[in-house]
Amino acid sequence: MAQLNSIHDQQQAALYDMNNVSKMKLLSIHAPEAMRAFVAFDKAALAEGAIPGKYKELIAMGVAFTTQCPYCIDIHVNKAREWGASDQEIAECVLIAAALRAGGAVTHGTHAMKGI
Repeated sequence: MAQLNSIHDQQQAALYDMNNVSKMKLLSIHAPEAMRAFVAFDKAALAEGAIPGKYKELIAMGVAFTTQCPYCIDIHVNKAREWGASDQEIAECVLIAAALRAGGAVTHGTHAMKGI
């Protein structure tokens, strides 16, 4: 691994270390009711229903790409693959997320335009 030269580099590396997910148990210790409610909500939202599990994970991936959460990307890409998502489906999901993010920039950019 390349040497981390600055405090910022070290903080960034630590901030997005997947081992930090294990610290979620501390949330359960310090805010047990809220954490139980969050886990139950998360489980219910991603459970198979009218939308199959694979599609829910693809949706979650698109949101994660847009919010740029490395934890969510890692977790939901792996879960989507467990549901059988292909590289082609994941690639299309990436580009859908990119198109929506770009679309938001374009539509919000209209606020900068002078009227006709």
